[in-house]
Amino acid sequence: MAIYGYMRVSSKDQNEARQRAAMEAFGVAAERLYLDRQSGGDFNRPAYRRLMRRLKAGDVLAVKSIDRLGRNYSEIIEQWRLITQRKGAAIVVLDMPLLDTRRGKDLTGMLIADIVLQLLSYVAQMEREFIRQRQAEGIAEAKRNGVRFGPPRKARGAEYERCLRLWQAGRLSARAAGRRLNIAHTTFLRWAREPGSYM
Repeated sequence: MAIYGYMRVSSKDQNEARQRAAMEAFGVAAERLYLDRQSGGDFNRPAYRRLMRRLKAGDVLAVKSIDRLGRNYSEIIEQWRLITQRKGAAIVVLDMPLLDTRRGKDLTGMLIADIVLQLLSYVAQMEREFIRQRQAEGIAEAKRNGVRFGPPRKARGAEYERCLRLWQAGRLSARAAGRRLNIAHTTFLRWAREPGSYM
């Protein structure tokens, strides 16, 4: 029997120290710890896939909390069943003692674990959806307040003003203006049509 630990952080600048400390306290050896630095939206993660290849019947997989395993309700349930039923390994969720498949092998214990798992998986997915909604609302509010996203605007310079006057007078095409300015003609047209561009 081997004890493995799985850790996940959503981005490269997040720190997994709390998860690592919990794994060490549980007795997971450093060489049996697996870490992914990416979203929990699906299970297509390199460290998780390597872990699944190593995990065998009788092994134990520890995760600090159910949302570290993932945030997609149906996929968490599917992976849980893959690990516990098809592989025959045990799962221990360190922050939730009820989710320890080493114990409660009787029907009542399994029912309680299944109900708790489904509830927590649902909460993890709802939290993910709330985060997405809050991000969208925040971006929309920022745009309403004039915050620009994306790369900084290209400086237009004096040559643009000359091209704009010639284009407005019908003496220069948008394509020719774009070539002179080393930009796409569609960019020139967008600039020309912005408020304040007409002299």
